[in-house]
Amino acid sequence: MAKYFDVHPENPQRRTISNVADSIRSDALIAYPTDSCYALGTRLGSRDGIDRIRSIRDLDDRHHFTLMCQNFAQLGQFVQIDNDVFRTVKAATPGSYTFILPATKEVPKQLLHPKKKTVGVRIPDHTVTQALLEELGEPLLSSTLLLPDEEEPLTQGWEIKERLDHVVDIVLDSGDCGTEPTTVIDFSNGDLEIVRRGAGDVSRFE
Repeated sequence: MAKYFDVHPENPQRRTISNVADSIRSDALIAYPTDSCYALGTRLGSRDGIDRIRSIRDLDDRHHFTLMCQNFAQLGQFVQIDNDVFRTVKAATPGSYTFILPATKEVPKQLLHPKKKTVGVRIPDHTVTQALLEELGEPLLSSTLLLPDEEEPLTQGWEIKERLDHVVDIVLDSGDCGTEPTTVIDFSNGDLEIVRRGAGDVSRFE
């Protein structure tokens, strides 16, 4: 049975955030709010967490996981990014964008796209997510909480708790955060490709 924590969207309770971060360090799988719908998250090196996310979402090995990063200093440890791309990404973050980039050796192999050796990264503009990332001190391995055969992600914490009670360890609820996933921009081939149009404004990339 999943633990349920209801936190304030602008002033999340520090003790709760600390307890959730401790659980993540112990390989807990959480459902948590972001600036573009809820996500599933686990510790970066958690093989069990990765397997559980794949099972819940029915994902194959070509799925791009996302490293939810607190800031650019953290993001830069896990992806290779040249000056031009850096400026473009920097101007769009924090925000509802996921960027696909070549991964560094810091990224566990099981997270990489099997052919491209890439990974998704993003810096969220969400108070609760940022508080959790700050407390955790490392990226949170994440994937949009979109269940198989459903068109929209789950948006209510109580519903997530009800439906995923026996497959996640923690539900962190701070209210509705929308149904639209991030805009996905792929820089891995040297050129900019808009892979998915979502919550982030794509006009800056066109």
